[in-house]
Amino acid sequence: MSYVIFGRAIKNEYLTLATLFSVGAIGYAATSGGSKKAASASSSGKTLVEKVKEAVPINAGSSEEEQLMDSIKNYIAEAEKQDSGKH
Repeated sequence: MSYVIFGRAIKNEYLTLATLFSVGAIGYAATSGGSKKAASASSSGKTLVEKVKEAVPINAGSSEEEQLMDSIKNYIAEAEKQDSGKH
């Protein structure tokens, strides 16, 4: 049996082989290692927490929001101090 694709008759065997090859090539490409540039850029000396703190600024619109943000920052700082003693 064969299928007509773009006006040509293509056998099932060729379609099967092309599908298997494509799936294998996509799987290989997806699981192969990243480039060396990405690895060296991630080792810039800063921890993930420091990078997130720099990337996400917290700006308060009112004094109540500022107090809330300060209390959250204090809570996070205390939690980090407690966690640093455990690890």
